[in-house]
Amino acid sequence: MGAWSRKSLSNLRAEAMASGPRELQRTLGPFGLTAFGVGSTIGAGIFVLTGTVAAQHAGPGIALSFVLAGFVCLVTGLCYAEFAAMVPIAGSAYSYAYATLGELAAWLIGWTLMLEYLFSGSLVAIGWSGYLNSSLADLGWHIPAKLAAAPFALDALGHVVRADSWINLPATLMVLGCAVLLMVGTKLSASVNLVIVSAKVLAVLAVIAAGASVATTAHWHPFIPANTGGFGAFGWSGVVLGAGIVFFAYLGFDAVSTLAEETREPQRNVPIGLFASLAICTALYIGVSLVITALIDYRELDVPDPLYKALSAAGSSVVWLKAIVAITAIVGLISVVLTCLIGQVRIFYAMARDGLLPPAFARIHPRLATPVLGTLTTGGLAAATAGLVPLDILGELISIGTLLAFAVVCIAIPILRRMPWDFAPSFRTPWVPLVPAVGVLSCILLMFSLPQGTWLRLAIWLGMGLAVYWSYGRRNSRLRAPEVLLADAPHGA
Repeated sequence: MGAWSRKSLSNLRAEAMASGPRELQRTLGPFGLTAFGVGSTIGAGIFVLTGTVAAQHAGPGIALSFVLAGFVCLVTGLCYAEFAAMVPIAGSAYSYAYATLGELAAWLIGWTLMLEYLFSGSLVAIGWSGYLNSSLADLGWHIPAKLAAAPFALDALGHVVRADSWINLPATLMVLGCAVLLMVGTKLSASVNLVIVSAKVLAVLAVIAAGASVATTAHWHPFIPANTGGFGAFGWSGVVLGAGIVFFAYLGFDAVSTLAEETREPQRNVPIGLFASLAICTALYIGVSLVITALIDYRELDVPDPLYKALSAAGSSVVWLKAIVAITAIVGLISVVLTCLIGQVRIFYAMARDGLLPPAFARIHPRLATPVLGTLTTGGLAAATAGLVPLDILGELISIGTLLAFAVVCIAIPILRRMPWDFAPSFRTPWVPLVPAVGVLSCILLMFSLPQGTWLRLAIWLGMGLAVYWSYGRRNSRLRAPEVLLADAPHGA
């Protein structure tokens, strides 16, 4: 009955299959689930981070960064799909770790997933604010500078310094609005998301097609700029570091698994949603990164709104696209924040149901059928972060948290194969243990490509998580209740 105790697969499946007014309602099919995945994935990766990574690390080679990150996602996705088919439960990597690695590992992964969901919603809101400011400026309207940026920034040495602003007010208000929509219900949120995602995909395809017609390959030479003297400062190391940063752009891939308890026929539909959203988004990412680096010198893309910048430099023939991109970014990034927040709320829900967080986070509103307290808490924290924290810190921190969670899922697959179960899973990861091993090594490679300061911030974050676990979670874990059965010890496959 210690920190290494595990939940049994039968208990997890019982929780996942439970129904009633106090449980999450199954309203999503494969199309809606894929739309959620695409909605949360196509966002900051294209509209925000593409320019930053191209300008600072990879140049036009950012397209290869997306290929590398997409490969890592594919490998880890094969592992995610097996877990989702066997245990279609809210909680994603947290719940999978609880069944295979034990309570403490599960807590740390759940705590790390906050980096992935809560803070990524904040980062996307910051990018949304940048596009809003640029669009309003074109119309002659200007949000006061002190209300349009975080009060802190990173200097050239990576130190946090005070900036000449008060708060990023547009980003803060947008996050709060999304939180209110999520409280109304998953079905309504899914309908709104589907409309936004459809418009967003069409707009991205328009950018690729129209941009390609006026692009010049002269901007691609050299495709991978020569290294300027340090790891990640262009060259192939810049491509690898770029992959580590833009890995955040594949966040929606994991968000699909957090909605397993709200999906009809989850054993079939969750794997479909995982792979369909991954394939669609990877193709669009590569297309956009190739086009914008062919429209403008990559060194000029270090702005919060790189697509807007690239189209502005492309000439009058594509000026009509600027308005479409601006509207799409302003409206489309809303769907990303929605799915980021809903993923975090479901993580809180799963952890509270296990007793590791206060039970109020698992309480379902009788009329709205949503976890209201978790939504309010997530929305409040994400809004405060969006208003006060600079973009640079969030991108790297989110990526390392996401990679850590993905690595744990890959590690857990061989353990899962050695556990007893009395049902036939609808999906199995091929070539075990090779595929999980490649997934773990790929995640570790991208994690070590990130700056040292990111590791320090991760260590501080995990230290805070351990303090919360030992002061509250360990004492209130439902796994210690006599009616909850522990998992059987692993046995030979």
